[in-house]
Amino acid sequence: MRVGGIVLAAGRSSRMGSAKALLEIEGRTFLERALGILAGGGCEPLVVVLPDGASAGRAGELARAGGAEAVENPLAGAEQIDSLRVGLAALPDDLDAAVVLPVDHPLARAETVRALVGAFGASGAPIVRPVYRDRPGHPVLFARAVWGELADPTLDRGARDVVHRHAGELLDVPLDDRGVHVDVDTPDDYRREVKP
Repeated sequence: MRVGGIVLAAGRSSRMGSAKALLEIEGRTFLERALGILAGGGCEPLVVVLPDGASAGRAGELARAGGAEAVENPLAGAEQIDSLRVGLAALPDDLDAAVVLPVDHPLARAETVRALVGAFGASGAPIVRPVYRDRPGHPVLFARAVWGELADPTLDRGARDVVHRHAGELLDVPLDDRGVHVDVDTPDDYRREVKP
């Protein structure tokens, strides 16, 4: 079984005011941290989706140094689903699934990724999510079986539509990982969660 990893880092970071991928946590950037989470959880190969033109800058260098392929989302004002599609298209055809981690979730754990991959291997569920205190979070594993659905340009709410479509077959994995809920979107979030 082969499971790839995708870091979504092409967002505009408008509420943060600076690129979230380059924010630091414990001496590493969010991007380096995200790659470590995915690789430590058994994902290979890795892809980082960056804004148009960013692969030539520091984020691209960090992605490549972390063993990932840096790809660009060329769409200005793109939604997260657009970056997910770019990331899935960059992965090889022989993968069974991909774990998707937004770069602004730096407190998730590699152990959580391992648990998702293990649960997928045991169940074959089309979507596997981590759950903390009865609420799902990130990262999320998408089996290859749903990649075609995620590519559908008519989705109203992006990946959420596919998740709801498979509500009866997806697998929620309860875990003691508060980080699956921690979304660092603003300077206040950063001060509260990362730099207390």
